[in-house]
Amino acid sequence: MAWGTDILFTPAMTKHQGAILTTMTKWYSPAEVLSMATADNAELLALSGNRSPYQGKLGVIEQDALADILLVDGNPLENLDLIAEPDAHLVVIMKDGKIYKNTSEKTTY
Repeated sequence: MAWGTDILFTPAMTKHQGAILTTMTKWYSPAEVLSMATADNAELLALSGNRSPYQGKLGVIEQDALADILLVDGNPLENLDLIAEPDAHLVVIMKDGKIYKNTSEKTTY
């Protein structure tokens, strides 16, 4: 099972995607929800073969893989609602190897 929405076409809604994702805990555990939105979606995208816009391994954090990384202040496996408030709970946001937000005390990872 993978997760997706059409909010990409409504830019004002993108700031609510974490809150929308948390509604899935009505049916799934936080770990299952996070997997659907990350690794499972990557696996689904890989099935598109050459039509995928991403050339490289997705859905994992390992050398030479394409990864976006979020560092959460708290444990989203215990409280998925943390991702519903990204300004308050996302400490580091990294996309394509570039850090866009870092409010942690560490400066390198």
